[in-house]
Amino acid sequence: MNQKTSKPIAALTTNAVTVLERRYLMRNEEGTILETPMDMFRRVAETIADADRKFDEQADTTTLAEKFYEMMAGLEFLPNSPTLMNAGRELGQLSACFVLPVGDSMEEIFDAVKYTALIHKSGGGTGFSFSRLRPANDVVLTTKGISSGPISFMKVFDVATETIKQGGTRRGANMGILRVDHPDIMDFIMCKADKKQLNNFNLSVGLTEAFMDAVQNDENYDLINPRNGEKTGIHNARKVFNRIVTQAWENGEPGIVFLDRLNRDNPTPHVGMIESTNPCGEQPLLPFESCNLGSINLAKMVTNGTIAWSRLKEVVHRTVHFLDNVVEVNKYPLPEIATMTFGNRKIGLGVMGWADMLILLGIPYNDDEAIALARKVMQFINDEGHAASRDLAQKRGQFPNFAGSLFDQRGEPPIRNATITTIAPTGTISIIANTSSGVEPIFAVSYVRQVMDDDILVEVHPIFENIARKRGFYSLELMQRIARHGTIRDMYDIPEDIRRLFVTAHDISPEVHIKMQAAFQKHTDNAVSKTVNFSNGATIDDVATVYELAYLLDCKGVTIYRDGSRDKQVLSTGKRDHESPRAPLGEEPKVVKRERPKVLQGWTYQMQTGCGPLYVTINENGTGLFELFTTMGKAGGCAASQCEAIGRMVSLAWRSGIQSRQVIKQLQGISCHSPCGFGESKVLSCADAVAKAIQSHMAAHGRDTGNEKIAFVKGACPDCGGIVEHEGGCVVCRLCGYSECA
Repeated sequence: MNQKTSKPIAALTTNAVTVLERRYLMRNEEGTILETPMDMFRRVAETIADADRKFDEQADTTTLAEKFYEMMAGLEFLPNSPTLMNAGRELGQLSACFVLPVGDSMEEIFDAVKYTALIHKSGGGTGFSFSRLRPANDVVLTTKGISSGPISFMKVFDVATETIKQGGTRRGANMGILRVDHPDIMDFIMCKADKKQLNNFNLSVGLTEAFMDAVQNDENYDLINPRNGEKTGIHNARKVFNRIVTQAWENGEPGIVFLDRLNRDNPTPHVGMIESTNPCGEQPLLPFESCNLGSINLAKMVTNGTIAWSRLKEVVHRTVHFLDNVVEVNKYPLPEIATMTFGNRKIGLGVMGWADMLILLGIPYNDDEAIALARKVMQFINDEGHAASRDLAQKRGQFPNFAGSLFDQRGEPPIRNATITTIAPTGTISIIANTSSGVEPIFAVSYVRQVMDDDILVEVHPIFENIARKRGFYSLELMQRIARHGTIRDMYDIPEDIRRLFVTAHDISPEVHIKMQAAFQKHTDNAVSKTVNFSNGATIDDVATVYELAYLLDCKGVTIYRDGSRDKQVLSTGKRDHESPRAPLGEEPKVVKRERPKVLQGWTYQMQTGCGPLYVTINENGTGLFELFTTMGKAGGCAASQCEAIGRMVSLAWRSGIQSRQVIKQLQGISCHSPCGFGESKVLSCADAVAKAIQSHMAAHGRDTGNEKIAFVKGACPDCGGIVEHEGGCVVCRLCGYSECA
């Protein structure tokens, strides 16, 4: 391939390079990185362009690869992560989204578990409907026993997901959906209330139009046993709806999906009914179907304060070509998936950088003009995307299931792809592109980044920094103050027009979030991944209002996040002194150390170490972990004194507000010359023993163990401790690229 390009290549930020090196670039068996980011873009471009030879042996794939490369290296477009990671490599699995059927037999259930493991191993995420499974305590005719129900089997999928590491580059993630008329629906709604199970699942209740009508009229509705279609009972629709809303207010789950709307827009109803979506909810799929996604960076489609419509059209046509080629070169994890995917050839072209585009155009995200422009931009992309797909159909043929499809029923011309547009969460690819994520508002104008526990760096939104410097109000002190406050709306030393323009996720009312989602949904084939942000003080009625508004505005689903609802551990471990002023950036904040009461409740754990038995006593008061003491069997001297020092420091940390998981993270894995035990029971040192004792204590009392594999506390990135964003039911770190979802 020609190494010269006609267009300038965008510079990658430090964060982008970090994410690429950690999660995307090719390595050898020793872990040495074998390619640069530009090498990666070339690898992907050449692999995807080569698909043209399947339709024309004389195709000029060199020129096409150059065009694909320019789009990616110029950060105008990026495909979903599996394509960046795996195109041109042995694995070759390029799709992000899969839906698998779960039938009502032991064989079908465990086939689905096996298929899930294969998909997660290849880097994909999976969606399931568990609505076909008979309810708990229902009869099992073959054994004369009783069914354990959908939730018990969901736990099997959850454990299988936990076991698969996905090659160390992507975590497994699942969507679990249960119809609202399933007899076990109340248990499903409540099953993540304790936050100790199904941590590899996003959950959504599948709502029907009949149910929503019953909600509006405060009527009862029927529960149906999927085994035989018989009525098993009734629920009051308003009470069930209120329980969904209350649980979403508590911890963000379950979300809701309007199943009848998904099937209203199902392009191939003659092939099957849509039961579920991918993990973040934006891609409805038939059982055994997959979809590959990609996103246009709208911030790159602005020139001199106006939208470059001609360039946007060119990029849309080129990306549809790109994504259709992905269908061809993809290595599918199952033959059933290959059959379904080739039958419908669904692609999901979406956007990122929407908030940045608005800023470049001088339009506040929460302005009516922004809502109107969202409809206009997405209609343009959807119309041009469909035109591009029809052009491909003239050259390559329509998708095989076209006859009988909605397109065919409406008398429309042949089209290459059954769906063209999807608004996905862009997570790590938006970090690579250094732009705002999906159609979300910006998360922060400025935030703090700590490096190697010493250096404090301030990350500033690049457009804000550029404007601040040009208009003469930039200063490091101001950026630090913004980072501490998280919003600039009340910072009156910043010009009013700038404060109005740079609104963040929590500056925007939930109603505006939903209106923006609905604006994009109006011209999107599939669905829109969007998080509706609420302040911590939002009420349950506020959430109910947004859910009802989403229904009225024809959204296909809703995901909400109330600030702080997932960020707290079960126990509070200290308070800041709110009477004292904030400490200057980089200095220690004042902390109130809890005073010791005369009586505390405690538990003692015996841990075997290479120095002999170590007895670890953990005491609590009414607000949580308080202090830790150690006794070192018959050993004395250095071992005993070091353990005493560890106990004193842990006690000081807990009494000063440090979380248990942070203490565990610092101590576990420290090794000495005399380890003890084998396998999971192996204790590497006395410090490691203390960490394991704390983990055992937390697990025994039903709390977060500090082990991210068991329960991820969604307040900070578990990899780097950085700030995380909640997006489409997922959590993403913009510093290191960690993503909770596949």
